[in-house]
Order: sequence, then structure tokens, then C-alpha cells
Amino acid sequence: MGSFDSIPQDKLLATVAERVADGPVLDLIQRFLKQGVMESGKGWSPTESGTPQGAVISPLLANVYLNPLDHLMAQRGWDMTRYADDFVILCESQEQAERALSDVRQWVEQVGLVLHPTKTRIVNASQRGGFDFLGYHFERGYRWPRQKSLDKFKAAIRAKTRKTRPGSMQQIVEETNRSIRGWMEYFKHSIANIFPKLDQWTRGRLRTIQRKRHKGKGRARGRDHQKWPIAYFAELGLISLALTRAKAANSRQRDH
Repeated sequence: MGSFDSIPQDKLLATVAERVADGPVLDLIQRFLKQGVMESGKGWSPTESGTPQGAVISPLLANVYLNPLDHLMAQRGWDMTRYADDFVILCESQEQAERALSDVRQWVEQVGLVLHPTKTRIVNASQRGGFDFLGYHFERGYRWPRQKSLDKFKAAIRAKTRKTRPGSMQQIVEETNRSIRGWMEYFKHSIANIFPKLDQWTRGRLRTIQRKRHKGKGRARGRDHQKWPIAYFAELGLISLALTRAKAANSRQRDH
């Protein structure tokens, strides 16, 4: 749903006013909605509708405005999971999915919103293709980080593992761990086979730094794996995604 762009501001403010009686707070929210946005190459643009994309309060306002949809779906018996303006409705058949979509479309039109033209679709999650939701990709009963999530992770690691960067390897590992730890905490529920490859890729970045410092050229390869084996990075405290995921899985099994 493209609610951040299309929420009618007058209706949104009226909905907020049903829950908030403080005049100055309502005035602040109204000024926030009207503040406009700075777009690259376009300059400052007013926001006549919707809420500013990326603003910290936008998800909260979306939750307030879409709260009636949650209750409607529950009353109709639909199993919906929603975060801000992204949601998934689980159905057991094509017929159920079409009825659920019809209910959503009807409600959305009544409140002045617009469903996203490409994201809004019926998907058989047991088949190839699947769908993305909140950073994950769901397909054939499995889930793993969607491509954008993987790209974002690698970009964060690349920024901390440039082969010409200063600092000891211990410092570099500690900084790299900050990105690994946060990313893994969210994506630890993924299938196991994606993590060993990411571990290998990260160690390769660190070996390339060492290769450069020892007057080598290009990326780490061959004997570099023997010079700086997995155990070397483990001793430095480098977090292993694969081991972290395995520990999380074992913990869940014990809890059950």
C-alpha cells in the first residue's frame, strides 16, 4: 500500500484528534505534515497529501490511520500481519485470497488510500517466486533475506573492510562485528545455507586487507587461506553468521 504518499491529511488529523486532545500536539503534527520534503535535483517540495517518506513519525501515523483495517480483517476472519503500510494476509485458497483482497480494496477506497499497483498481488507461497516482506523473502515454505537486504549488509561490510583502511585487524574485526551482530539479530530466522557463504565472503574481505599489508596485490586467494585461516579470525572474535544461526536454532529446539 502506498499510504505514506496518499493518506488524506485532513482525515488523518481527524483520526489522530479522536485519540489526542492536546491542541499543541495536534498543531505540531499538522505542521509536520505540511513541512514538505527535499528531493534530489528537485529542491523543496510541499506535501499536500500523505506523510513525508522516511520521517520518524510516518510509521506511527500510518498505524493510527490503518488501525481500523486491522479490526476489520480480524472481524472478517482474515489472518493479517501488518507493519506500518506493509501487510500480508494469509489465505488457504485462491478464492479466499480474492475475497480478502476485495475487502481490503473496498476499505482502502473508502478512506482515500491507494493500493500499490505492483506490490498488491495474490501469491502462492508454496511455489517458486514467493514474495518479499519486511526485509525477508518468503518462498516454498522457507524464508531468507531479500536481495536488497543482502546488498545492504555487504555494503556495510565493504565500508568497514576497505583494503587500504588503517587500524589493527582486531579493531577492524570489532567494527565489522557491529554490522554483523545487528543484521544477524534480525535475519537469524532465515534458512541456514545462506550464512556460510556470507561468512566466507567477509573473511575474504579481511584476508585481502592482510594480503595488501604484506605487499600482495589483488584479492586474497590460494595460500592466504592458510596464512589466515578461519581459526585466526575466530581468535580475533569475528562473529560467524553460520554458528550464530545454529545456536539460535538449537535454542529454539530446546525451548520447544
